Formats: sequence, structure tokens, C-alpha cells
Amino acid sequence: MTFEIIIVLLALIGMLAALIMDKMRPGMILFSVVVLFLCTGILSPKEMLEGFSNKGMITVALLFLVSEGIRQSGALTQLIKKLLPQERTSVFKAQVRILPSIAFISAFLNNTPVVVIFAPIIKRWANYVKLPATYFLIPLSYVTILGGICTLIGTSTNLVVHSMMIEAGLKGFSMFELGKVGIFVAIAGILYLFLFSKRLLPADRPDKATDDEENVDNGLHPVEAVIGPRFPGINKRISDFNFERHYGAKIKELRRSGRTYTSFDDISFREGDTLIVMADDSFIKTWGESSVFIMLANGKEYEPAGKKKRWFALTLLFIMIAGATVGELPAVQEMLPPGIKLDMFFFVSVTTVIMAWTKIFPPQKYTKYISWDILITIACAFAISKAMENSGVADLLAGYIIDLSHSHGPYILLAAIFIITNIFTELITNNAAAALSFPLALSLSQQLGVDPMPFFVVICMAASASFSTPIGYQTNLIVQGIGNYKFTDFVRIGLPLNIITFLISIFLIPQIWPF
Repeated sequence: MTFEIIIVLLALIGMLAALIMDKMRPGMILFSVVVLFLCTGILSPKEMLEGFSNKGMITVALLFLVSEGIRQSGALTQLIKKLLPQERTSVFKAQVRILPSIAFISAFLNNTPVVVIFAPIIKRWANYVKLPATYFLIPLSYVTILGGICTLIGTSTNLVVHSMMIEAGLKGFSMFELGKVGIFVAIAGILYLFLFSKRLLPADRPDKATDDEENVDNGLHPVEAVIGPRFPGINKRISDFNFERHYGAKIKELRRSGRTYTSFDDISFREGDTLIVMADDSFIKTWGESSVFIMLANGKEYEPAGKKKRWFALTLLFIMIAGATVGELPAVQEMLPPGIKLDMFFFVSVTTVIMAWTKIFPPQKYTKYISWDILITIACAFAISKAMENSGVADLLAGYIIDLSHSHGPYILLAAIFIITNIFTELITNNAAAALSFPLALSLSQQLGVDPMPFFVVICMAASASFSTPIGYQTNLIVQGIGNYKFTDFVRIGLPLNIITFLISIFLIPQIWPF
């Protein structure tokens, strides 16, 4: 075992431990590992920086802005209000109306804004029709994940794997290629939620502060605030952080993992905590577009944008998707002059600029709408993947896996890659999980002499199938707080969904993309 292999293995173990213990933001943890590889000569400066100029990473950044434009246009708010039945109904009938539509929307938009918009509206609606909101919020998060696996742009993980394939000299995914298996996983997952969510999810856990009339006469009202990654008090004790001085609001409750805290003596803030604060009308106006909080909701309706703005934003989205799909056709590519490629990067760039100049999202604040930590994580993931190749770690681990499953063929190895990636994505982040699994999958396919495409597709499915824990996916964290779910609620309903995704993927992928 060489010096480089030892360094990379120890660094990866340390990285996994730091990510699981949540020592700091994932982007900084991965960047620290990349700098270590630079210092030891495993990565050159050029290899270290390649991820920061990668087309896939920039595409993810621009898709954040497109999703923000759709959010601010009010199109999603109006849509969900029309989908929700306004008279008394059953859980099953309501889910049939809303879950497939949300899955379709999330195939083309970033999952987080979809959940941020829909979660408070669905919770308010559920209270109105006297149904437990807990029967809808975890399914909301899950269907956004299920919809995202069906297209190239549905989740950043698909774009990361796509870009790594291109970097390796292979052809990437087309817009709807992953849908060949993703649609079956999505349909099975939605049917599972229809049949079992009411049995496996808890009945409503009542809110305390939202029923409290104290201070309402003084112009204060309860606001739900989900703590985001840039909240300055993370890991600080509540008693040591003057929340009222910072934000002009008083904390009434903190919700975490299904528990509600009203005494804060020994409690520290964590990302994903839901705070119930008493605040005036200026609180949401001041902090609504800040990444300090992932979501703010006060139970009030907001004036939607004009109809023309909504339709213009939706038209731009449709042209972007249709243009990128048609632009991939060989006949279209042959007609274009050299140097022009009508791919997703081209159309998302044009769409972003048009949205900025037409003020569909405020162009002066565009940096606020980009999740920089996700981008840094993706960029560093490319470098870590390269270090695994350069050092020989990928080949070493691939050899061990082949030896362990000797004579069982590529099907067992495909299952092994799914399980490894899925465990990583539940414990750390989906993009980091894909980056660690990609060089392993590439080396496996090369040593076996088979087509690597089935392995790459299974990485996309496994890295997105984050159903068993709230920490693997940001949308799970959001609904955990607003629905006051326990960690075990996700395990109970999410683990069978992980197994469903596993079985469908392992059976279908080799049929569609033969070894």
C-alpha cells in the first residue's frame, strides 16, 4: 500500500467522520480534504480547481436562480391552492390530487423552494379541513425527491454524475434518460405513500405556541422559522445568543426530532431546528430572502405576483426544458455551427439572464438565492474523486469488492454500489456520496470489462434515495421541524421506500442499460 493510498484513505475516513458529526459545513470539510491532497502532491493546482469551473457545477448554480424566479413569480403558490380540495376530504383523496403533481414539478425545479412554498400552505390547509398535517409533510418531501430522479436537472446529484461522466471521456445523460428507470421508482414510491403513509405516519402533534394568544394584541404573532446554514448561532447555546437583539423576535419554542422545548437552559441551536417566535409583520419582510432561515411562515396569505409575470416565468421554464431536450438531438447538432451547443448549460444561462433583466427575481440580490455551500461541495467532490483515481484508492477498493463478490457477476456489484452510495447519502450529503462512489464504479466496470452506464445510473438512484433519515436531504429537515416529526418517523416510513428503490433499480437498470 503506497503513501498516497494511505493518505487518501485516512483523509476519506476523517471526512466521513466530520460530516457525520456535523463539525462544520460540508463544503468546508470537503475543501479541507482537497487542500490536504494539494499539500501532499496527490492533486495538482489545476486538478484541484477544475471542479470550480465545471459546466455541471455552474449549471446547478444557475438552476437555483431559475427556481427562485419561478418561486417569486407566484406560479407555484397559485398551483398548489388550486390542487388542494377546499371541502372536507380524506387523506387518500387529497394525496391523489397533490402528490403526483408535486413530483412532476420537482422534476424540473430545485426541491428546496418547492417544499419551502408548499409546506406552510399544506399545513394551513390541513388545519382548515381538519386533517393531520403530518400525513402530508413527509410525503411532500419524498415526492420532490422521487420527481427529481426522473430528469437530468431534477437534482444536483444527477448533474454531478453527468459531469463526471463527461470528464471521464464518456457521453453524459440526456434530459430524460434517467426517467427510463426513475419514472418506475417514482410511481412505485407514490403508490406506496398512498397506501401506507396514513398507517406509518403519526397523527398530528399539536402546536403550543401557535395556539397561544399572548402578545397578539400587541401586534406580535407566531412565526415558524427553520434555521438555515448561515444562522450565526449554530452550535451556540440559546441562553448565550441574544436572538431578540439580533432579529427583534422572542423564541417561544424550539422543535427538534419530534420534541418541543420551551426551556432553553442547556439547548444549543442546530441547522434544521424549527423555532416558534413571536414577531411583528416586519420579521418576514426583513429575513424572508435571507439564508439565515431556510423557511419562514406565519400562517398568512401573500399577494401573488401578476398573472402576466407568472405566465412569462412558466413560458421561460418550458422553453428552457424543451430547448435543451431538442438541442440534444443529433440532427439539430449537425445543423449548428462549430462552437455552439444547445445543451442545458446554454439554455439555463439564457433563461437566467432574461429572468434577471425582466426582474422576475431581484437582480441586485441574486447571490442570496444561490446555495454556495452546495456548489463548493460539488466542486470539491470532483477533486476528491480525482484524488481517488490518482492515488489508486478507487482501483484498490474496486478490487476488494470484486474479490468479496467473486463469481457472482455484475448484478451483485451493482447492488453493492447502490448500498454503499445509499448509506453515504443517508449519513453525509447526496453530492459527496455520488462523488465517492463514482470513481469506484468506474474502476469496477473497467476491471470487469463491462459498460459502466448501469453503475452510473444506480449511483444517481441511490444518492437521491434519502428517505430513512432527516439529515440526508434538506427538504427532510424542513418538514421534520414544521411537522414536528421524530427521527424514528423517517425510519419507519422511509426504510421500506429505500428498499423499493433498491429492488426496482437493481432489476430494471441492467434491462435498460445492459452490461
